[in-house]
Amino acid sequence: MRPRPPVKGRGIFSGTGLIVTCLAATLAALVFPIWTYTDRPGPAPNVLSAQTLRTDYGPLSALDQDFLTKVRLAGLWELPAGRQARSKGTTPAVRTAGRHLVEGHRFLDERVRDVAARLNLALPDEPGEQQKQWLDRLDRARGVEYDREFATLLRLAHGKVFPVVAQVRASTRNSLVRELADDANTTVLDHIKVLEATGYVDFDAVARDLADAGTPPATGPGPAIPPPTLPSSPSSPSPEYTLPPPAYSPLPS
Repeated sequence: MRPRPPVKGRGIFSGTGLIVTCLAATLAALVFPIWTYTDRPGPAPNVLSAQTLRTDYGPLSALDQDFLTKVRLAGLWELPAGRQARSKGTTPAVRTAGRHLVEGHRFLDERVRDVAARLNLALPDEPGEQQKQWLDRLDRARGVEYDREFATLLRLAHGKVFPVVAQVRASTRNSLVRELADDANTTVLDHIKVLEATGYVDFDAVARDLADAGTPPATGPGPAIPPPTLPSSPSSPSPEYTLPPPAYSPLPS
């Protein structure tokens, strides 16, 4: 009897079967991690940055922390600058702007120190070196030169912090920071208005310096504010301009 020819491999051991099995195994390897992740109970992945602090009032981002520091530093040099303007200013408008700075930053400084204490965040106790130089520059100025220096330098400083306040207000997830940003927005806008009302702001110099500095970064301290370029023939203060009153939200109970 003639021997029967060998039977070719069938099933999963055949060439086609091996290919199908390999494809199935690959697909299972891809699907299994997704299935186990989506169906697995537990918290969502942590998307907070390493600089973000967890607090009882919501996450405190690096931008939030930088904002609190900026508010404190602003008070440490703009509050004495406002007090100085009330006595050294040569016009009622300059002296009124100084009064607004004193009232506004006295209020904001109390607010930011209260918020920082609740969030267990350390704040600086004295102005930075650049801010000390600005105060020294104002100390040396006299007469109309002082009015020009005061109005332009303080207007430039407030113009730089204004977009930072808006960014914080739009992005923060911390309820205390959100409330403080509301107060800061009102206060900074009020100060911008009264400084412009003096008639001594050199808007060309402000626009030039802001353009050179560029957009403030999302985190970290902003660029240093250079000394203002004083106009050769500044505009005269407008006596018809009605100075806006300070408008601040009440302190939280």
